[in-house]
Amino acid sequence: MIQPRLHIPGVPAEVVRGLHVLQDELGLPEEFPAAALEQAEALAADPPSFPEHADRTDLEFITIDPPTSMDLDQAMHIERDGDGYVVQYAIADVAAWVEPGSPIAEEAWTRGQTMYAPGAKVPLHPPALSEGAASLLADGRARPVMLWTHRVDGDGSVTTSALERAMIMNSAKLSYEDVAAQLGAGTASETAELLAEVGPLRVAKEVERGGINLNLPDQEIVATDSTWELQFRITRDVEEWNAQISLMTGMAAAHMMVDGGVGILRTLPPAEEPAVATLRRVAASLDVEWPTDLDYPDFVRALDPSKPRELAVIVQCTTLFRGAGYVGFQGGVPEKDVTHAAVASLYAHATAPLRRLVDRFVLEICHSLSRGREVPPWAVEALDGLPAVMQESGQKASAYERGAVNLAEALVLVDKVGEVFDAVVIDVYPRNGQGTVQITEYAIQARIPDTDPASVGRRVRVRLDGVDLVRGAVDFSVESPEDESAR
Repeated sequence: MIQPRLHIPGVPAEVVRGLHVLQDELGLPEEFPAAALEQAEALAADPPSFPEHADRTDLEFITIDPPTSMDLDQAMHIERDGDGYVVQYAIADVAAWVEPGSPIAEEAWTRGQTMYAPGAKVPLHPPALSEGAASLLADGRARPVMLWTHRVDGDGSVTTSALERAMIMNSAKLSYEDVAAQLGAGTASETAELLAEVGPLRVAKEVERGGINLNLPDQEIVATDSTWELQFRITRDVEEWNAQISLMTGMAAAHMMVDGGVGILRTLPPAEEPAVATLRRVAASLDVEWPTDLDYPDFVRALDPSKPRELAVIVQCTTLFRGAGYVGFQGGVPEKDVTHAAVASLYAHATAPLRRLVDRFVLEICHSLSRGREVPPWAVEALDGLPAVMQESGQKASAYERGAVNLAEALVLVDKVGEVFDAVVIDVYPRNGQGTVQITEYAIQARIPDTDPASVGRRVRVRLDGVDLVRGAVDFSVESPEDESAR
């Protein structure tokens, strides 16, 4: 059970209770059914045979994830191929472990995806499977995977993509910091060295396509033995390169399904012209230069979040990224636009089946299409219901993450009631005048009432008036604006 086992060293009981309340409000499951737990433990103790999986244990794969991650979905191997590269991306083969209609499969359908909060993760699959038997851990054991083989030419273009079932072995569980340090010291593996070549090439391809990656600073909760802390997370180049391999695979999966006339895509409508025009007016009001001949993706890419006015514009850009969803199809491709505007391509979720339900179905469909086989009925039959399951679980995951951050903010500030902080107004909701400020000192974003829309991008001084640890609520009011010269 999640709630009774919830224990976060050093964190006040009120915050733990707040997480319990949040889980209850969102209707998150408290425990796995006994049958699902028993199935996972039986699989871990006595793994099935995997006769369809080719032996690829001779290849040196690595994983690159946050250091505490145990549910490892992806491993990669890269080698040179003339002037180009062969990128092999191994994805945990959850379908090789979980039979359709089994207790684990049925429970995963009700959950949709893993929900994350410090000390209170609500996983998609029982940990015996997702953090043990099926996870691509570097423990000397071979695991079954869906193995993508992408051939990439010297300028970063993908020439071919194929998918097979295989057994691979992870040679090293690395963090982004590990890989960055190894590259700096000249001790990195061949795969990591070549990732530093392929990654930038794929970033350049993203720019060429018109893809958009909002450079918003992320709030990250750092759980220590004594408390929680909040930091603005620094994204390393290695993380971006790693993400590009995942994006490349998601695009390959999407095109494979569209060509085959069956599958499920991740979609995002393009920004509408009135919204872009509004963003131009916001930029102008903040004295952020936007040349008329510079298109929207290039403008967003050039913004610097360390500058208050430009950060405010980036926050406004999020309004152009609304409407993401999933579209399932069979017997042909929908006539409506099914591209993902931020990726600037067809795109599918295909690289995180331990943590996201839809990926297991995408991988099975792509494997069948790649092998020239009929797609299994269990995968096709799910296409009608999957979009709604993923949409609902995505909303819950966002609310759970946001709620956890609110609790962390309250915990950081609980002893600082009455103090005044420097902040930057990054947004104002016009209907009620509620503003959002960023307090850089504590990596906190907070709401303030009665805010003039003209104050977006300005520095202000805000006073902390109250904290509620259970609700994760912090109440601020504006003390006084700083001098305009500080902008």
